[in-house]
Amino acid sequence: MRLDDYGRRAIAAGVPDGPFTGVPFLMKDLTASIAGVPMTRSSRFFADAPAPAADSEHVARLERAGLVIFGRTNTCELGLSLTCEPRMHGPTRNPWDPTRISGGSSGGAAAAVGARMLPMAHATDGFGSIRAPAACCGLVGLKPTRGRNTMAPGLGEGLGGCSVEHAVTLSVRDSAALLDATSGPGAGDPYVAPAPARPFLQEVGAEPGALRIAFTSLAPNGAKVEADSLRTLTETVKLCAGLGHRVEEADPAIDRPAVVSTFLTLAAANTVVNLASHPTKGRSARADEVETVTWATAKLGEKISGADYVRATQAAHRLGRQMAAFHEGWDVLLTPGLATLPVRLGWLDMMMDDVDEYWRRVFAFSPFTVWFNLTGQPAMMLPLGRSADGLPVAVQLVGRFGDEATLFRLAAQLEAARPWFERKPALAS
Repeated sequence: MRLDDYGRRAIAAGVPDGPFTGVPFLMKDLTASIAGVPMTRSSRFFADAPAPAADSEHVARLERAGLVIFGRTNTCELGLSLTCEPRMHGPTRNPWDPTRISGGSSGGAAAAVGARMLPMAHATDGFGSIRAPAACCGLVGLKPTRGRNTMAPGLGEGLGGCSVEHAVTLSVRDSAALLDATSGPGAGDPYVAPAPARPFLQEVGAEPGALRIAFTSLAPNGAKVEADSLRTLTETVKLCAGLGHRVEEADPAIDRPAVVSTFLTLAAANTVVNLASHPTKGRSARADEVETVTWATAKLGEKISGADYVRATQAAHRLGRQMAAFHEGWDVLLTPGLATLPVRLGWLDMMMDDVDEYWRRVFAFSPFTVWFNLTGQPAMMLPLGRSADGLPVAVQLVGRFGDEATLFRLAAQLEAARPWFERKPALAS
């Protein structure tokens, strides 16, 4: 959605003097409320929803930082996919290979930044929706700690605590500086992330010391990890060791079978609520007003009891405790970014009839991301590898709860040792 006039009015009114004064910015068509600007959630059911009267706190902070919003980016319907192929707006293609997905649900943001339209763009992450697109499009994608960025005033939490807002960026520096501009509690937040010791931007380039780094390629759901992802993980392990870090293979002792099932319980129940949240229609969506997987996921949600939902939240909290115990011995965990290269358009089809097969495909493609939505830990994708065909391949860095600082220090060190900024898709050259 183009917002040329919105951007021009902001410039005419005087852009605030901040760390990003005058920098163009795009907002995802999901979660972020912009005063006077519609948000469709890439759904026909919400296409006629009235524009909000006020900015969300996150948007207000972005604008106070001097960013100039000039459009909304494509997403999948209600953010329920790791691709960006909504029936309402059509598919967003990967700038490195237009036959492949750009990732989701922040695929429009990642494609725009990957194509070098702008240096960074707003994104959200409920089960990998910042990190998967970043991995697909060769970008930095940080999912901050739960509660780091407020969802005020509209929500206390998103997707049972799984969802967060931040951005996809070209550099580690910009991710850190943007988080400095947006982070911090909002009025009435139910919980907040631990306060950082100093600005995140000061961590970029700071000496990380000799970190204790674990790595694993064992997916919680047992998904097969393809050769490009394994090779890039191995190369990153060697790079970290060469930089003076202690690196060992270590599989966290977590309740692995609970990861996907817990998320699906939270997601399905939340989908029921989302389909009843049109601000003016006063009714839930009908089957013919939403995509097949959205409807089928809501139908699954209608079978979930209150007790089931409580058990799922307790399972997520248990996973968080298990990872906290793991991080008593390790500063950072490395995993593959994705299990495969970006898949072909149409493979993660939200119009397929078999909802179980749909979700099986989602977590076969990206088995390592949702794990850390459930635990609330910060996790970051870095585009440290390339496939034989030149596609970006990512590694995921995971920090202990509240410790983005260590991730920024290590990520900046890896960026300096193996820079990616000059790698561009052909269309951006």
